[in-house]
Amino acid sequence: MRPNTKLVHIETPANPIIRLSDIAAIAEIAHAGRAELSVDATISTPLGTKPLALGADYVVHSLTKYIGGHGDALGGAVIGRREQIATLRKGSLIHLGGSLSPFAAWLILRGMETLAPRMMMHEANARRVEAFLADHSKVRSVLWPGSPRHPQHELAQRQMRNFSGLLAFTAKEEGGALARQLAERLRVISYAVSLGKTKSLLFYIPTEDILQSSFHLEGEGARSYREWAADGVFRFSVGLEDPDDIIADLEQAVG
Repeated sequence: MRPNTKLVHIETPANPIIRLSDIAAIAEIAHAGRAELSVDATISTPLGTKPLALGADYVVHSLTKYIGGHGDALGGAVIGRREQIATLRKGSLIHLGGSLSPFAAWLILRGMETLAPRMMMHEANARRVEAFLADHSKVRSVLWPGSPRHPQHELAQRQMRNFSGLLAFTAKEEGGALARQLAERLRVISYAVSLGKTKSLLFYIPTEDILQSSFHLEGEGARSYREWAADGVFRFSVGLEDPDDIIADLEQAVG
């Protein structure tokens, strides 16, 4: 925190390494420094985490992901207390824009009707997939907050009611080679970006690429990221297909 810090922004779980932030603890630090806290809770969804109840001032969701649920609409939302949102509307929306197209809004509202049962299925399927990958000879580590193997599982239990369907895993050998193999062999799972839709999506994210493009980390920050991500992570958005089919597809593709 610095004297001129006005806003602290976190994402939990963090994409793509599924590392968690302690919302309540960070809210206390931010407020002690007279700053506000915003939380991107896209991965956990409103059913998984309630950041406002843990002290956050704003919650950000990509409606394109789990809330819409079908990968066919673009949208986002900022949630907060009435007075704060009114201030945002007067300033940010006027100068920056933020209006959903009517059809995208309709698609997202349609998707929201099935959010609860979808998240139950995403979580259940992810639990099965995590257990399979954790025992695979070619997998170095698996990161999913619902597993006791996740280094922050205790924190996940405290602040998450649903552990979502997004997990990450790293390979024991060179990740790029395995990524090419998966892209060629996967049949039920799609080797593609994005997350949170009904279909399973898997994509490899090289560590050096993300350190140079998205995060620009150096020194201790880069070292800490590499501890979780190794040479790269496979981000796996586990979908709603039959879990036996998902695991069979992984088994034949990983080899």
